[in-house]
Amino acid sequence: MSYTIEGNTGPWELVIGLEVHAQVISHSKLFSGAATAFGAEPNSQVSFIDAGFPGMLPVINRECVAQAVRTGLGLNAEINLWSRFDRKNYFYADLPQGYQISQYAHPIVGKGEIEIELADGAKKIVGITRLHLEQDAGKSLHDQHPTKSFIDLNRSGVALMEIVSEPDMRSPEEAGAYLTKLRQILRYLGTCDGNMDEGSMRADVNVSVRKAGEGYRTRCEVKNVNSVKFVMQAVEAEARRQIEVWESGGTVEQETRLFDTQRGTTRSMRSKEDAHDYRYFPEPDLPPLVLEPDWVEQLKASLPELPDVRRARYVAMGLTPYDAHVLTLEKETAAFFETVAKGRDAKQAANWVTGDFFAALNRLKRDITDPPVTAENLGGLLDLIADGTVSGKLAKEIFEIMIETGKAPGVIVEERGLKQVTDTGAIEAAVADVLAKNADKVAEYKSGKDKLFGFFVGQTMKAMQGKGNPALVNEVVKKLLG
Repeated sequence: MSYTIEGNTGPWELVIGLEVHAQVISHSKLFSGAATAFGAEPNSQVSFIDAGFPGMLPVINRECVAQAVRTGLGLNAEINLWSRFDRKNYFYADLPQGYQISQYAHPIVGKGEIEIELADGAKKIVGITRLHLEQDAGKSLHDQHPTKSFIDLNRSGVALMEIVSEPDMRSPEEAGAYLTKLRQILRYLGTCDGNMDEGSMRADVNVSVRKAGEGYRTRCEVKNVNSVKFVMQAVEAEARRQIEVWESGGTVEQETRLFDTQRGTTRSMRSKEDAHDYRYFPEPDLPPLVLEPDWVEQLKASLPELPDVRRARYVAMGLTPYDAHVLTLEKETAAFFETVAKGRDAKQAANWVTGDFFAALNRLKRDITDPPVTAENLGGLLDLIADGTVSGKLAKEIFEIMIETGKAPGVIVEERGLKQVTDTGAIEAAVADVLAKNADKVAEYKSGKDKLFGFFVGQTMKAMQGKGNPALVNEVVKKLLG
């Protein structure tokens, strides 16, 4: 069922497109050798080129170009072997040159697509219009001084990929799923870290509304939204605002707006510029960017396994679609699972990672990059279960000791004498002792109370401090009762 918002005049359909600005992972900027590390002292990572000094010539960063091509390949998109940089002219205090070097008419990456999956399991293809490279502006700080604005040029000249979607999304959920999937792909590729709270990924949200069967109405752009949750809220808020305008007899004006996260509303920022407002022309200081087909093929061959392919492989290994989805959400989680599962039962490995291990992460407020137990040690614990050294119940106790001590499971078993008892004679002695102490229950069992069988097994395991091999204990109880 399609998503609509009910107005006074009936249902309205949403039309949504996203322009995502993703900061390229590179050690230096797009056209200069200045560093790109996050959190440096203000204005400590600025070259003469970034500061807009006259006479400074840009030089393209090869790695930034490679990262853009890798991203295009990961989005199943066309790679344009010939592309060009343009000047986009506009004034901001934190844009030192007074123009931005960007790509407009001839981007490095053309049409592509992303498959998204919604909460109900439905899948949808969202088209990618283009991906182009451009330099970032600096940052104006208006809250550092009562009467002055400060400017930090550390971001000035940092390489950005602007990834523009087709207006294919029709609900806040679809917009959220698209942004989540895009971020996941970029992280797997290693082309953008996707840290929206640090500003290395942000979205401009284009929203319009229409009646069923209509063409597109005027859209508005909600600028610089920095979380998936806020993108979804901004879509809803802006759509409702536009519906009110149309239903009151007004006209939605094309403009750029901001999302107020406190009030949950959008507010006008400026009238929306069109391409002619920016007076684009070819960048005179840079020749066209020409890529060798062989180089593109080398990049393609070196791409990592992407989330959809990895998820399908996990399902083929016997995992449920849900477990496969959870384990592939983050590249680091998938790598952890791969180490635990290597050469072992994949389903058992998935159960431990998504069960006890994830529970420990949540309890200790740690993440996969700082695990309380290493993947190698968790795998070692599964080996001890597989070869009968410990039971599943004992393994859970050992796991908690591993968290407390950081020791390997084999060491803990030896130090604490936790090895599972598989000596039939010792098990028979323990069972015989339990039966002798519970003669009345033995009589009840023999008169037809079959459910007491579990009682005898439980008492034996208790007497053996959980170290008895469960299968052997069951076998001996059955034999001695018979």
